[in-house]
Amino acid sequence: MKAARDARSAAVVINAGSRRGAAHELAVDTMRKAGVPISSVHHVLSGGDLAGTLDRVIADGHDLVVVGGGDGTVSYAAGRVAGTNVVLGVLPLGTANDFARTLEIPNNLSEACAAVADGKVVDIDLGRANGEPFLNVASVGLSVAVTEALSPRLKRYIGPLAYGIATLRAYAGHKAFRARLEFPEGDHEPMELENLLQVAVGNGRHYGGGNTVSPTAGIDDHTLDIYGILAAPLREHVKIARLLKDGSFIEHDRVYHLTSRHVRLVTEQPLGVNLDGEIATSTPADFTVQRNAVHVVVPRSSTSALFDGPGAADWPSS
Repeated sequence: MKAARDARSAAVVINAGSRRGAAHELAVDTMRKAGVPISSVHHVLSGGDLAGTLDRVIADGHDLVVVGGGDGTVSYAAGRVAGTNVVLGVLPLGTANDFARTLEIPNNLSEACAAVADGKVVDIDLGRANGEPFLNVASVGLSVAVTEALSPRLKRYIGPLAYGIATLRAYAGHKAFRARLEFPEGDHEPMELENLLQVAVGNGRHYGGGNTVSPTAGIDDHTLDIYGILAAPLREHVKIARLLKDGSFIEHDRVYHLTSRHVRLVTEQPLGVNLDGEIATSTPADFTVQRNAVHVVVPRSSTSALFDGPGAADWPSS
């Protein structure tokens, strides 16, 4: 399939609990009028409903599944279709919508529907943390506390600004931690890091409402960007924060940065791992990249990824 109109049958799965989930009826009608062959529409309100619904629509033989929701919803769906010939369409209905930003999918719902109908299909990488999928970034430390401080009500009413408020709350109570980074493929020596604020592993390019993983990060480069930020006086973290948008923070002397296809993170005590806004596993954690794992519809103007063809995916990477 090179475009959504080439699909035999499309299913739409909407997380009605996402920030803009109430707009699903308009989206479905818009895509149908644009020629997307939608034959079933499903609304979900919980993770359990999402898993069961995705399994059903894949089993029903739809070759295009359009998912509407935030980054957590889309990441989970990507994990379900990874390694198959099912193509994923994306309607960014969440708060941050960083995956859509990475692939240059419009945040405007009408334009996103048009991108599904008129776009092209590309292959993207999928990150895995202990087997659990993530598209943007997996992280340990401050970001977990930020996720815990975010409430659906806060995100719904003030949108992306909720991340700044939650970060301030989490930072005030953060405790530094130690971690060991191991590289099973032998491309780097093990690293012992102390007094950490956060460790993150990036698969995509954007996270956290528009921050950039690194200046060279991409979602089809078949590598993971790994960085550790050391605890420091507040003024230093303010300096780092100012460099998050373009990814140049990796050059700060309180930041360690490298790339690999496989890293294992070990901490003294088990710590939660945030996967695209969902705390889905804990340390010790193995992070791998599943190459060209997911076929996604993107705008024809998007330059973020290419189509390498079926059979290109291989997980785990070796």
